[in-house]
Amino acid sequence: MVSLLLLLSLSCAHHPAAGLNPVPAESAVSSSPINPAAVAGVTDPALRALLNDHWEDTLRRSPTWATALGDHRFDALLPATGPDATFAAILARDSFLKRARALPVDALSPSDSLTVSLFIEKLTTDAATDICHTEQWELSGRTSPLVDINGLAEATPISTPDDGAHYVARLRQAGGYVDGAIANLRAGIAAGRTPTLSSTELVLKQVNDQLAQPDAAWVISTPAAAPHPDWSSADVAALADGIHAAIPEVRDAYQKFQRFLVAELLPAARPESRAGTLYLPDGEACYTALIRSETSLPLTAAEVHQTGLSALDGIHDEMRALGKTLFGIEEIPAILQRLRTDPSLYFKDGAEIQSAAERCLARSTQAIPRFFGRLPAASCTVKPIPDYEAPYTYIAYYNPMVPGERGGEYRINLSRPETRARFEMEALTWHESIPGHHLQIAIAQELPDMPAFRKNLSTTAFVEGWALYTERLADEMGLYSSDLDRLGMLSFDAWRASRLVVDTGIHAKGWTRAQAETFLLENTALAPNNIHNEVDRYITWPGQACAYKIGQIELWKLRHEAERRLGARFDLKAFHDVVLGQGAVTLPVLRAQVDAWITSVDLANP
Repeated sequence: MVSLLLLLSLSCAHHPAAGLNPVPAESAVSSSPINPAAVAGVTDPALRALLNDHWEDTLRRSPTWATALGDHRFDALLPATGPDATFAAILARDSFLKRARALPVDALSPSDSLTVSLFIEKLTTDAATDICHTEQWELSGRTSPLVDINGLAEATPISTPDDGAHYVARLRQAGGYVDGAIANLRAGIAAGRTPTLSSTELVLKQVNDQLAQPDAAWVISTPAAAPHPDWSSADVAALADGIHAAIPEVRDAYQKFQRFLVAELLPAARPESRAGTLYLPDGEACYTALIRSETSLPLTAAEVHQTGLSALDGIHDEMRALGKTLFGIEEIPAILQRLRTDPSLYFKDGAEIQSAAERCLARSTQAIPRFFGRLPAASCTVKPIPDYEAPYTYIAYYNPMVPGERGGEYRINLSRPETRARFEMEALTWHESIPGHHLQIAIAQELPDMPAFRKNLSTTAFVEGWALYTERLADEMGLYSSDLDRLGMLSFDAWRASRLVVDTGIHAKGWTRAQAETFLLENTALAPNNIHNEVDRYITWPGQACAYKIGQIELWKLRHEAERRLGARFDLKAFHDVVLGQGAVTLPVLRAQVDAWITSVDLANP
């Protein structure tokens, strides 16, 4: 799981692009000074102008993401929220899409042509999801104004007095940020689009818990006490004073949000029996568009559902074989019961979890040169998920590197260690760090002569499919310590197959939360608290969970096809380098790239 979605999405409601007109040369259309990163490797002048303008517009509209990418020009800003901001972003996106469609694709170089194709596909897919109006009902323990603002303390680097002033400026914009979020949710109430009751209650609990704490205990106040030995005493005092003056304003914003949740949103929230998108206006079309957006394939919900059931059958067969070897039992319910209830299979404290994750990462880092030609320069480290976030979020996730500032971060959840399984730790580590997310994302960010749009394009089925692919690849790499750890790998694979069933069950078949949780209990070894958080995620983030298994299946298909066609000429290192060599492209583009590589090997070595 990647914490920061590197999708260049600027859409929430559909507005068709106007007619197509020829695009003049770069000097005539680019309204911003050329950013070399935005146009790296691009030769066509009109395409350079388009990508430059789009990238600059994206960073201005997403200033906190710009910070995360190491671009600090917008560090004093928060994103604009509210219906007007949404509409303006849509108009900008449609204008960029119009310009892209007017480019003479046939006259472009192969690289520029691929960039245009990916650009059009991304913006077109975004436009198709406009029908969802997700800003009107997206609310959860991980997606709310409270979470966004609390995250600023960690997301905003403070190395200089100017950095400190930027951080304070961001805190002082919390009121407007919350007002915009409330306006979006109010629009949702009016349109019949609301979050579920449980999601609303959870967010209200988070807000209540926050407001019950003194200002000094708030995470956003922590930079006030951070040491800055190279600063003057006046600059240190100015930062602390600025934060202390801003926090009451943030408290006022949270109180306003609290009143809105109680008085307006809770009474309108959807019951758990109507958790799926099919109960929202245009819900069926919305879910179809979200599946396409997340998987990059034109799949129906019924196809995804059946794929999950079929995959689960095969994984359970593998689990039965290992269950017999390890425990002398072959029945899936008995295997899952043993995995879920044996205390010796779970961690005792957070320090033990952290240490285990670090050992696993060290082993995989040593192993990758034997299986990959291209390796990232950026390092990856293990860090705990912050305490304010841990009870409401995933078992782990990956924070991408910030170029020139820090490496990637494998974030591990240390809360309730007695529910964190030892047998899942190895598969979890391979997925979130190396050879999973860190290897793939860091390589993409370090690709030379690649425009920023493509470096940061994040097709979910590619990103998560790759990470899931590596969980089984790790067995070939000799990374699993025991059959019990391999059973953990299979349990994780069963979880991802079950996601296809549960996500489509909720959003296309009308499953309740109880049905979804029961299915996961009966088919995976996940602990009940993890299952509850996961179902929260599927309800509030439709379609995303479908991408993992779909992407993994496609990657294995491509590899097996390459092995079959090339025979003894197949080179696993070369295959991996081809897969990772162009960033997180769509699955159809990936298939074309692998096919071209196979053909080139055939021609070179008939």
